[in-house]
Amino acid sequence: MKEYGDLNSKFKFVILASKRAKDLLKGAKPKVKSKSKNLIRIAQQEISQGLIDYELVQSKPEDLYEEEMFNEEYKEDQEESLDTIFEEKDEEVSDKKSKERKKAKENRLKADEKIKEEEEEEEEEEEATEEEEEEEEEEEEPDDIEKED
Repeated sequence: MKEYGDLNSKFKFVILASKRAKDLLKGAKPKVKSKSKNLIRIAQQEISQGLIDYELVQSKPEDLYEEEMFNEEYKEDQEESLDTIFEEKDEEVSDKKSKERKKAKENRLKADEKIKEEEEEEEEEEEATEEEEEEEEEEEEPDDIEKED
């Protein structure tokens, strides 16, 4: 296994390097001269050379319990937040769908009215045409009667 300074875990190395990089960002003086301006690289070099003092703290069972409880509460809060968001979205979608249905119904009614109007106009035209034909027939009939006399 690759050694990371006197750390035997790359995860510990990464955590320690990130904490040291934060310290450097806040203004701590680098303990190595480096060509790199990247604070993470500088922190990694410092740790690899063993220039950073650190202490590994073992978690206590109470700490783990408290952390676990916090995580459970956080999950519940997140789930409640998500439930609320989903409920609001469902209401929005439902409102939107009902508005769309209402608009579609209005459009169907308008289309039906337009069709009825067109049918009525056609009927009126047919009636007018029939009346004209009847009038023409009536005008023609007297001529035939006169000829027979």
